[in-house]
Amino acid sequence: MNPKHKGFELMKPNPSKKVKERIKPSLHPRNRYKGTYDFKVLTELVPELNDFVTKNDHGVETISFFDSKAVLLLNKALLSQFYEVKEWDIPSGYLCPPVPGRADYIHHISDVLAKSNLDLIPRGEEVRVLDVGVGANGIYSIVSALEYGWSVVGSDIDLKALEAFTHTIQGDEGLKKLVSLRHQQNPKKIFTGIIHLEDKFDVSLCNPPFHSSAEEANKGTLRKLRSLKKSNEKKAIRNFEGVSNELWCEGGELQFITQMIEESREFSKQCFWFSTLVSKQSNVRAIHKLLKKVNATKVETIAMGQGNKTSRVIAWTFLNKDQQQTWRANRWN
Repeated sequence: MNPKHKGFELMKPNPSKKVKERIKPSLHPRNRYKGTYDFKVLTELVPELNDFVTKNDHGVETISFFDSKAVLLLNKALLSQFYEVKEWDIPSGYLCPPVPGRADYIHHISDVLAKSNLDLIPRGEEVRVLDVGVGANGIYSIVSALEYGWSVVGSDIDLKALEAFTHTIQGDEGLKKLVSLRHQQNPKKIFTGIIHLEDKFDVSLCNPPFHSSAEEANKGTLRKLRSLKKSNEKKAIRNFEGVSNELWCEGGELQFITQMIEESREFSKQCFWFSTLVSKQSNVRAIHKLLKKVNATKVETIAMGQGNKTSRVIAWTFLNKDQQQTWRANRWN
């Protein structure tokens, strides 16, 4: 079921790439999760999911996305349906994000690589990806490896998360071949200690901690629940779970990305494109300003959307045109 991983694929035009962010973006054209979920197939793959399937007011089968167990089983079924991953699971309390949104990041990043490669998406294990904060779920790494055949190095400060994702990797031959993990032993560093002297990465990925404190994380969850349920919720119960290092860090998203940009300068010749998810629109201007200050040669900002959520990916490179051409010739041809 998995696509071929060798060679290149002509990048198909993204109809939303020129649309300003105020117009709500939809899932990427290559996203396998577009459309409605086929619960007949999904419950055959993961029978436990059947206990959580109900019909909404329109008679359409769905699950309660406020139920973390239901979301986990849905993710497990979706990864099985489209990528034949059978051993995926995460420890209780760890982040369980929707697969479609995570897959969208990878598809948009493949377009960024293609724009640097004469509109051809580079595929195969020679393309190397660094997944910063891979987490216990490892979805970015899974889609990168099994959709495009890229080799992935996943890093994390959390040994329990790495142990959980190792179990998923060991249960799948494709992942076993293409994904390796590294422990970030210094929680104050992002790339330092993870990118080795001999490493070359074509792109780095990251979904940074969103909030600046546990209190802010709980308040954000309450706002989300009140908006979706149209009720005055008193208790923050997350449908996606998440341990502290996944949800918040000192200074929040902007501080984390600021450090990432500062550190990326040290590895400017070892990684073509650095990238990160940016959840807060209010942080975009400051990030662009910093990227200009550190002399990034090119910056891409890509709007993404799923359901009621809108976010964006920002990617940057320090390579000049000649260096980009040399990189393309040496690694993608």
